[in-house]
Amino acid sequence: MPHDTLDSFDPATGARVGSVPITPAGSVPAVVARARAAQGPWWELGAAARADLLAQAGPVFEAEAEALGELLTREMGKPLKEAIGEVRSCGYGLREELDDIVAALAPEVLQDKRTRTVLYRDPFGVCAAITPWNFPISMPHWMCLPALAAGNTVVLKPSEETPLIAQAYADVLDRFLPEGVLQVVHGADAQGKALVSAEVDLIAFTGSRDAGSHILGAAAQGLKRVMLELGGKDALVVLDDADVAKAALFAARNSFRNCGQVCVSTERIFVHRDVAPAFESALVAAAREFSVGNGLAEGTKVGPMINARQKAHVLDQVREALPAVRPLLGSEQVDAPPEGNFLGPIVLADVDPGLRIMEQETFGPVACVSTFGDDEEAVALANRGIYGLGAVVFGSEDRAARVARRLDAGMIGVNRGVGGAHGAPWVGAKQSGYGFHSGRDGHRQFAQVRIVSQRR
Repeated sequence: MPHDTLDSFDPATGARVGSVPITPAGSVPAVVARARAAQGPWWELGAAARADLLAQAGPVFEAEAEALGELLTREMGKPLKEAIGEVRSCGYGLREELDDIVAALAPEVLQDKRTRTVLYRDPFGVCAAITPWNFPISMPHWMCLPALAAGNTVVLKPSEETPLIAQAYADVLDRFLPEGVLQVVHGADAQGKALVSAEVDLIAFTGSRDAGSHILGAAAQGLKRVMLELGGKDALVVLDDADVAKAALFAARNSFRNCGQVCVSTERIFVHRDVAPAFESALVAAAREFSVGNGLAEGTKVGPMINARQKAHVLDQVREALPAVRPLLGSEQVDAPPEGNFLGPIVLADVDPGLRIMEQETFGPVACVSTFGDDEEAVALANRGIYGLGAVVFGSEDRAARVARRLDAGMIGVNRGVGGAHGAPWVGAKQSGYGFHSGRDGHRQFAQVRIVSQRR
């Protein structure tokens, strides 16, 4: 008898958390057809009415944050406090976010002496949202919310690693949405491929570069609109006039939070050779403070990796690099790995930029440190490789800002993380991004520009 349910397991304990019905790949076109039928009436409601319906979910996310956060931790592993915060982020400020989306998509009037043109931003139709497991409620939110507010209907295909929390997210919205406006397809590669090949108009995907490349190729057959947030190999540059203690603390937090399973995790660290000894000492001290354990346990700062496969991938990269580097912390885990999916912080120094661990995405709790002699060399090292999602520079403000402007990344932080001010997009460069989301310009990517012109 075929297995028709998708089981979800706690990465900390291996216990089964729950299951959802697998959507047969052959039924995906029918799901998309229901979304197509619902899209016209949904658009005709108008932007303000759509926003009012969606806004009702905000208080629910806040009220149910603890219960949903516990589910998120049990399914994905991150510390409970972070999981609750992730759920609350979907509700907090939701009304204001929807107002921003409505304003971003509002018609604009353009005119000259002879012609009056109205520029509209209309829905594409049906949006396929394919989301990852590392932020399993906020990533569906970042994709579904602007797509729905723009008047699209959405078929969500969450990661097979975290189907329960994604379904819970959709269930909250579906309390207020008309039938068929938001649907969920559960499964793995077969369901994702079926959705990409179905009659959708827009594909929004966050995940690996390789998967994104396959999606882009498949979507090209129908010239479908595609929005891809792909892998990262973020660089941190520490100049010789930086606050070394603050830079090391940032490096530890950004390398090890969520067990390094963050698209903008710091994976490559380039430090001026004059301050490298002090930085390395401070980084190791900060890394030792990251206690590893079950995300539900009080005091845990680093939960488990999502599964054994991801843990093995990280250890393979470290094992390959060890003969050519200077290990500072955690390298013994290569020969004696912790039980289960747990993996503590690893710090490696004197890491040659040409090693695989400096070129391919690690997505684990590993900080790799190299040195440089001047700003030119720092920029050249940071700009190596195919990825360009985020980067950070620590140093005196003006000098660090000048270096930041030369980095080939979509988001650069100066003496802070990469996240921008309210309204800034989440955007990658090079092979880390193909389109982008969030902020006024990101919201507009979920809409088709259409102009209607008349004589004045």
